[in-house]
Amino acid sequence: MDTSSLVKLYVEEIGSVQVRAWVEDAQAVATCRIAYPETLSAMTRRWRNGDLAQSTYDLLRNSFTQDWRHYVALDFDELEAGRLVTVYGLRGFDAVHLASAKLLASGQHAVVPAFSSFDRRLNDAAAAEGFVVLTEL
Repeated sequence: MDTSSLVKLYVEEIGSVQVRAWVEDAQAVATCRIAYPETLSAMTRRWRNGDLAQSTYDLLRNSFTQDWRHYVALDFDELEAGRLVTVYGLRGFDAVHLASAKLLASGQHAVVPAFSSFDRRLNDAAAAEGFVVLTEL
């Protein structure tokens, strides 16, 4: 799951219900290591903009930080991320998320990962790369 999906587990947004359902059904939840600072950045930005009260921000930040150890934090191949940028016109960190998912899919795992993002271009690229893409219900 990319950061746009991961944030929906903590901050109520359109799609939060779907992401929570996907996570409940998942055997494991994996994301690229960059999702940690990206998610904290999204939460902090909302707090600084006044969209979250200090107490809510503290609770969400602490919950996410404690939950992080339960996620599979993936590395990425920067050359593959670069290829994904040039082939699909992805933003840099979107390409990094997809490259990390590709590393997971190429391993010796018993399951085939599904991809979760709320970015259409990234979802289209993930589908073109052979992933089942979880989309809004």
